[in-house]
Amino acid sequence: MSGLEFLLDTNVVIGHLAGQAAARTLIQEKNAALGQCAISQITRMELLSFPSLTADAQSQIEEFLSAMTVILLDDRIEAEAIAFRRRTLLKLPDSIIAATAKVHELALLTLDERLLRAVGI
Repeated sequence: MSGLEFLLDTNVVIGHLAGQAAARTLIQEKNAALGQCAISQITRMELLSFPSLTADAQSQIEEFLSAMTVILLDDRIEAEAIAFRRRTLLKLPDSIIAATAKVHELALLTLDERLLRAVGI
């Protein structure tokens, strides 16, 4: 996965798509070009599974996703996510996202302070 440096948490993607200043500022502060960013398979699932997702929002998300590298779950991520969950009591999706960043040696970009503290960022 050459060229990748960052893993975007779901809240950063949602904020970016909604034009929220906090998400855009975080991406800009890290000089994170979207071509250097990936997302976890879990983030893709979270983005597309909102019960009240409109057709327009789904199209916007799918367009964004088509330009992203999506890192699929594998045995290494599974093992690390289990370890994160047991050690930190994070919710399972957050543990998987943190594990994905760790396994692939990517900087995790998140607006979730609890997640940042739990993974020691």
